[in-house]
Amino acid sequence: MKVLRSIGEWRRFRAALTGGLGFVPTLGGLHAGHAALIQRAAADNDLAVVSLFLNPTQFNDPRDLASYPASLEDDLAYAEAQGAHAVLAPDREAIYVDGFRFKVEESPLSRELCGAHRPGHFSGVLTVVLKLLNLVKPDRAYFGEKDYQQLELIRGMAQAFFIDSEIVACPTVRDADGLALSSRNARLDAAGRALAPRLREALACPGPDGQVADALSRLGFDVDYVATRFGRRLAAASIGKGEGRVRLIDNIPLAMRPEATHHDSGP
Repeated sequence: MKVLRSIGEWRRFRAALTGGLGFVPTLGGLHAGHAALIQRAAADNDLAVVSLFLNPTQFNDPRDLASYPASLEDDLAYAEAQGAHAVLAPDREAIYVDGFRFKVEESPLSRELCGAHRPGHFSGVLTVVLKLLNLVKPDRAYFGEKDYQQLELIRGMAQAFFIDSEIVACPTVRDADGLALSSRNARLDAAGRALAPRLREALACPGPDGQVADALSRLGFDVDYVATRFGRRLAAASIGKGEGRVRLIDNIPLAMRPEATHHDSGP
């Protein structure tokens, strides 16, 4: 597996490539959810490329950035084991040569749901994804459905800016107890890890979104939102307090719920 740490190295490498290229952008902290994306990229294309870039501009809370569980050496070994042919691992100065003067802004979707609770988050996400798509020039780029609002925004950006890459959505990967895999799950203590799967269970319950939010609150979650959009029920909620606080997001298609009622909000 080739590891490229500078933009110049990557451009020279990319210029010599032939065949289809699949791309998986990541923050690092790779887990089985990322493995599914990398394996899909390798199966669909001649080459699978992974980026490892802990993007600072999408973290509205500096403590969240500082505590993000990513190890470059571990991630490189993991990516190679999943079939990655190359990894792009630039530093912050290389990606933000402009100091983040230029950025992608979207409204209104980026200001709703997670965006309402994480100011500036999606501007950072969209900006770095656009930069990476322009650099990597993949035939296909792979994103998980767990971050469904992010997926919708990236799809819209690719269409709006005439990006040639196909945006491929991949199903959420879950632990045996139903918890959606996330790098942040590693920060859950024993009590939090025991509680976390109840988020997925609650999303599948019948009744209006507000009722589900109330049920999660009674269980001990600090609920940001429960909302039905895009033919799915989505939620974000946190477990723990202070430095131990961990924010979880999840969603399920309406078809997985026993009852999708007229009380649901959104289109």
